[in-house]
Amino acid sequence: MDNWIRCFRPAPDAGAQLVCFPHAGGSASGYHSLTTEVAGTAEALVVQYPGRHDRIAEPFAERLGDVVDAVLPSIPANGRRPLILFGHSMGALLAFETARRLAAEGREPAALIVSGSEGPSLPRPERFPQPPSDEDLIREMRLLSGTDNELLTHPEILRLALPPLRADYAMLGARVHVPGPPLRCPVVALTGDNDPRVSIEGVQAWERETEGPFERHVLTGGHFFLGDHLTYVADLIAAQVSGRSARTVA
Repeated sequence: MDNWIRCFRPAPDAGAQLVCFPHAGGSASGYHSLTTEVAGTAEALVVQYPGRHDRIAEPFAERLGDVVDAVLPSIPANGRRPLILFGHSMGALLAFETARRLAAEGREPAALIVSGSEGPSLPRPERFPQPPSDEDLIREMRLLSGTDNELLTHPEILRLALPPLRADYAMLGARVHVPGPPLRCPVVALTGDNDPRVSIEGVQAWERETEGPFERHVLTGGHFFLGDHLTYVADLIAAQVSGRSARTVA
């Protein structure tokens, strides 16, 4: 794979390919468990953003569009297997913009699965000044419960965690939604029922982004609910590969 894509578990015989986009401040390693869970159904290709892990020496991306531009050439184009895009939080917006670009090129994905994000057309309130201070970012991490509170007291961990998170929040702050033609592929939106930043009504707004089928799945948990529902998510992905609808949780 190239500089932007990691494939932790090659599965050339799997029925589909799944391109995964991490959340703000995240990296490809955050999808290790999902990669394992879906291995029998889909070969997971995980995007690695610059400025973290094995790309730590590279400058951070400045615009979401820059990431989409860079990832597009790395997405398989042979059409031999269905392509599904998956993204959590900021990754959901990147997966959506990538799906729109692929559709414009005549290779729309078989499905778009978005998690932990309200619909892209909704206004996003300013949460803190730009650029946010270390204290702003630490409060946000505590609120979202994505990081053990004890870990947030370690200077070395914060030295690694805060710069990519700040850079990604700057990208989100600079994002301007540009209306465009709706997708035709199925869109599946997942959320936690106790997410402090994502409302269930806001998740429903993803329905506006497609003329195809739409599903909303509300699972127990906060912003980082995925880890507790990997089997469910893997079954949902398998449902899209096979063309059947997964059960919808109200």
